Amino acid sequence: MKRVIERPTPPSPISVSVPRRDGIAKVTGSAQFAVDVVVPGMAHAKILRSPYAHARIRSIDVTAARAHPGVIAVVTADDLPDVILRYGHALADHPMIATGKVRFAGEPIVGVVAEDAATADEALRLIELDMEPLPAVTTVEAALADDAPVIHEEAAEQRPHRGFEEDISKTAANVCSHSRQHYGDVDAGFAAAALVIEGEFRYPMCYAYAMEPYTTVASWNQGQLTVWSSAQHPYMVRDDLARCFGLPLSSVRVVVPYVGGGYGSKSYTKIEPLTAALALRAGRPVRLALVADEAILTTRGDSARVRVKSAFDAEGHLLARKAEVLLNTGAYAENSPLVARKAANRLSGPYRIPAVDVTCDAVYTNTAPASSFRGFGAPQVVLAGESQMDEAAERLGLDPLEIRRRNVLKPGERPWPKVRGIDADLGADMELAAIELDWDAPAEPGRGKAICISASDAGSEPVTTAVLRVHADGSATVMCGSTEMGQGSNTVLAQIGAGEMGIPLERVHLNQSDTGMVSYDRSTGASRTTTLMGLAIRDAARDVKAQLVGWAQDAIAKDGAEVVEEHEGVRVGGTFHDWGAVVRAWFAGAGGECIGRGYVRKAGATEAMPPFWEVGCVGVDLTVDEQTGRIQIHKLVTIGDVGCAINPQLAEAQDVGAAIMGLGMATREELVYTADGNLLNGNLFDYRVPRASDIPPLATVLVERGDGVGVYGAKGGGEGALNPVAAAIANAVFRATGARLRQAPFTPERVWRALQERDAAAS
Repeated sequence: MKRVIERPTPPSPISVSVPRRDGIAKVTGSAQFAVDVVVPGMAHAKILRSPYAHARIRSIDVTAARAHPGVIAVVTADDLPDVILRYGHALADHPMIATGKVRFAGEPIVGVVAEDAATADEALRLIELDMEPLPAVTTVEAALADDAPVIHEEAAEQRPHRGFEEDISKTAANVCSHSRQHYGDVDAGFAAAALVIEGEFRYPMCYAYAMEPYTTVASWNQGQLTVWSSAQHPYMVRDDLARCFGLPLSSVRVVVPYVGGGYGSKSYTKIEPLTAALALRAGRPVRLALVADEAILTTRGDSARVRVKSAFDAEGHLLARKAEVLLNTGAYAENSPLVARKAANRLSGPYRIPAVDVTCDAVYTNTAPASSFRGFGAPQVVLAGESQMDEAAERLGLDPLEIRRRNVLKPGERPWPKVRGIDADLGADMELAAIELDWDAPAEPGRGKAICISASDAGSEPVTTAVLRVHADGSATVMCGSTEMGQGSNTVLAQIGAGEMGIPLERVHLNQSDTGMVSYDRSTGASRTTTLMGLAIRDAARDVKAQLVGWAQDAIAKDGAEVVEEHEGVRVGGTFHDWGAVVRAWFAGAGGECIGRGYVRKAGATEAMPPFWEVGCVGVDLTVDEQTGRIQIHKLVTIGDVGCAINPQLAEAQDVGAAIMGLGMATREELVYTADGNLLNGNLFDYRVPRASDIPPLATVLVERGDGVGVYGAKGGGEGALNPVAAAIANAVFRATGARLRQAPFTPERVWRALQERDAAAS
């Protein structure tokens, strides 16, 4: 790892003590996973899932299952007349259990609760289903055909937290949502062009592959619902549960233990409503733990078909871009309307384009529901946009790096009207990547090098709160709603609290992700936690310090001595008092505490949207075996433009993790459906992610210019390095072989076929 530090010295020592030999991990609180939660009297649930991708349910006979020894409850939609069965983040179109019709193979139809999981499995086999198969569609082309079966006959309620203000629009029966990014005179741009490039690109349907599958435990007690779940957004889950069961928010508690990976796949509500419904009917706490094969059927990333046309002048300056994007969002909306909105925005890239017209439709199909996934609409379209930058460079006789120099946005420039200006020096980031790739050195035969960049914005609503409690012994507790899922927020947020208060890190404890105990945070996603929750913790620290200064004036400086705030406490006259001493003096005893509060909303520094831009800057050095089509990557370069790396090791790990995930989706990962809607590779053997042996040599550069809106100039990182990987590989393959790759993943077969097409075109 290299660090390029151009930021000013932070106003407080953020490295106030990281007393760990590894310099990385400080696990505060329990490291228990949701799958390990045990509640007294807990029963176990299993789910009977649809074997059909599209079918009507004629009848369900559960008589034998209910009579099976050890079975506590068998639940269908008919057993839940007092429950609102449909939930959803963008649209309330997703039934917790099938209601008369199934829309994808694997959709839950019956839940069985038993004393143990083995008994529940036995009872599942006793259930008899009578179903009428319906025509199924698995591709966007089939779903948009004139004779396509209608997947949702009725429009669903739009939810208030969908992430954008205007109503969700539709253009056809199977279109879930329609988005458009439009500004400037596109027709004039194309009319003035010296070069117009058109093409179609495809990005795969992928699974996030977190270590821990979806797990939920639900318990009812005197009208209060408590849920333990592996959820990224506990407060959003609380909202859905309250709505489904007609409860006030105060009667729903969502507790999130340490999460074994998320990457967006554990955003929003998943199996929590169904588990709560099973517990309601069983009259006991219920645990529903999915196996990996079921988790793959729960949430995936949107696949994309991108048709794009770009106009350039003779010097390589972009004049206009026009595109149509179709996302395969599966059976239910989940968060795909917002993914579609972001994809439409992000196709313009980090470039100065006078005119843009991009439409993006999220399309219903009879496949597993798609939703948030690391990169969030960017990787689906960056492949197309960045490939056309290289195509234009080749047609105009320019170096790929040079054409980007001529178009890339400068710090402060707006990518499109009415948004925050870019808070990064993307041109300088490109030069750093070029240095790491030895870009200007003579290329060896068969070697290709490429570089590309992307900019993607943070979460749609910067609503975050934090509480900081200073105790009588001078230690502190930070309370926040952000979720720890392996990204290291429990370390970084504790560091911020310690740094602001001047307290050794080992004396700061972080409580997270319990809606009954900690303060509100809208979500843990879009790389927002360090930036937005960091600001809330900083403000909570400032609030508590201001109170403590007043307490010192009241309780210690009674003779009128001057109270001077210092980093670790206050000085009254010539005597120093740490924060704990101030608390004890004010309460005149050994106990007590002072509580500070921090609030972040769409105002002040975080009023302009997005709160920050996340930069992706990636380069690769590779060779291609033209006999087999196998790509071998010799070096993968990432530039982590994070503003300030509060914990450099964690920042590097986030950048590397994103790049390796992007590498998997670029070269091997893809969920494959049959025409009738059955998933062919929905297991951990056939869906293969990169292993340690697949990881190429890495070069990571952390860039710290202090240009973010967060504490000490920090901004988000963790997704940017994923977004351009496929494009960088495609561009490098072209430079190495002259074959243009337009469909990811770039498997050996697809690369080999592209090489054959190159040879056929040359003959």
